[in-house]
Amino acid sequence: MSGGKGSLAIAVILIAVGTCWLLSTIGVMPQINWLWTLGLGLTGGLILGLIGVDKVTIVAGSFFIVTSILSVLRQTGRITFDVEVPILVITSGVLLIISRMPAIPKPKWLLEDAISNPDTAKSND
Repeated sequence: MSGGKGSLAIAVILIAVGTCWLLSTIGVMPQINWLWTLGLGLTGGLILGLIGVDKVTIVAGSFFIVTSILSVLRQTGRITFDVEVPILVITSGVLLIISRMPAIPKPKWLLEDAISNPDTAKSND
């Protein structure tokens, strides 16, 4: 039975989630909704890892990762919801500014659309 890197990653993730969940349940770690928190972080990581870094994924992927981190901080009592939400709003603005940097490439799907339909690409720039 041979498996790829994907099946190994899934196994490691399941072990990590189960371990954190168990440690939370028996009181060794703080009570955190690990499924939600890791789901947010994994979503961000997968967006960046599978699609790559571009002007869209840098915003979406990074936002999910920051949301995951802030979720842990809120659930452990280090910050409140009233602090978490403004931080997320500020983070959104910062990520949108970062995405405008020339060093961050445009998404491939946008470039393909520009090649196939050059008239609309000029109006979008």
